[in-house]
Amino acid sequence: MNFSPRTLRALVIALVVIGLLALSLGGYLTPLTRISTQPVLAVQAWFARAYQGILTYLNAPKDINALRAENQRLRAEVSRLQTEVVTLQQQLTEAELLSALLDFARAHPQNEYKAAQVIGRDPSPFMHYIIINRGSDDGLRVGMPVVSAEGLVGSIEAVIPNAARVQLITDPNAAVDVVTQPSHTNAVLVGSLTGELSLDMVPPDAHVQAGDLVLTSGLGGRFPPNILAGQIVSVRKLSYALFQEAAVQPVVDFKRLQIVMVIVNFRPVDITPLTQPQEQAP
Repeated sequence: MNFSPRTLRALVIALVVIGLLALSLGGYLTPLTRISTQPVLAVQAWFARAYQGILTYLNAPKDINALRAENQRLRAEVSRLQTEVVTLQQQLTEAELLSALLDFARAHPQNEYKAAQVIGRDPSPFMHYIIINRGSDDGLRVGMPVVSAEGLVGSIEAVIPNAARVQLITDPNAAVDVVTQPSHTNAVLVGSLTGELSLDMVPPDAHVQAGDLVLTSGLGGRFPPNILAGQIVSVRKLSYALFQEAAVQPVVDFKRLQIVMVIVNFRPVDITPLTQPQEQAP
């Protein structure tokens, strides 16, 4: 059988195509296909990235100044909202303090109070006092007791028309006549340079112990009775000492004082001249 050259070429091409299809279906051409298509895929990925970059550039805001102004406006809005949050937190804290002070006043209805805000603190490590924004124009006088929602704070030491200085019970020169509960032991609560409180003049046979409460006794004429001042945390008793000593934890957190109350209807009495021995006339 004689084939023409054209027919022979067509037959050869058909056989090659059939062979390639058979090899491809058999998986023999997969490595070759992967190698041959990898450059094409890399070029295609590069064109895709370039196209995406061009789209991003074309869609970017035209006015950069407007974008900066909007960013500044948003920052100012965030700052304003943060300020409002802080203000609301302060108002909530003040409301809670006023509520606690009101509860204290209701628990001691025999006293009249005038609320005052703490506007200053002592800069010296050897003195313990605060400055309040009420003074003689508000009826405050030297010696008036000062309390907080927790208990005893101190007493007014100096007054000007619109402010007053309050000596804290932690001051080294402060001394408060107190009574312990439940043992009903009279003692003197004194401060110190470090701000720690302690009980002095505790009789050696008194049954005081850690956990006992310390309240004003009313003796001495400087403070009204039954105001909580602190709680005993430890007791020290030496066999050769004339009195026991006790460390006291104050009920007031003096570092966080913000609002206090002055007992304005209490008039302190200085009984020192009555307790000192009198000289006899010759």
